[in-house]
Amino acid sequence: MKNIILLLIAITITSCKKENENESKDSEIVKSETSHTQIEKNKNDTIEISKKHKINKITCDLDGDDLEETVEIVTSTKNGKSGLRIVFGNGKRTDYFGMGNDILKQGFNEIDWAGIFEKAPKNKTYWNNLNDEGEIVSEEEIKESDKIKLQNDGIFIHAEESCGGGIIYLKNGKYEWIQQE
Repeated sequence: MKNIILLLIAITITSCKKENENESKDSEIVKSETSHTQIEKNKNDTIEISKKHKINKITCDLDGDDLEETVEIVTSTKNGKSGLRIVFGNGKRTDYFGMGNDILKQGFNEIDWAGIFEKAPKNKTYWNNLNDEGEIVSEEEIKESDKIKLQNDGIFIHAEESCGGGIIYLKNGKYEWIQQE
């Protein structure tokens, strides 16, 4: 009888421990689909698909594994700032840009200004078209060694009514930026 009571206590303790572990995991990230708007919650913030952008979702192969990544413009409900969520096709990685955090050392921390959001196709050649003084330079002024041929797709974001934007792409597993205007 004593062994049965000890066994029941051990089962109860183990069961409670597993419930607590599951609760803490659930409180870190919870995803749900609500009328085509994915909402992601964590302890500090709720991230939802941007309603300000006409196009807020694209697919492209950033890492060259022949699996499409899903790139979405999302908004933090904590601070109201927008950014990008990149969910890799293999399901093993999700990256975030913006939402109040600096984007690739470009001097901005949100992308509400982005009116154009599309895939930058692989095998196309791009270059930073601003010089150190901030002046737009033509293709003829760019050295061949400074031109970048994308090995994989990139993400093109650009202000619709004014100049400014760029391409985010992966190079050797690290995100890079190409300034466009």
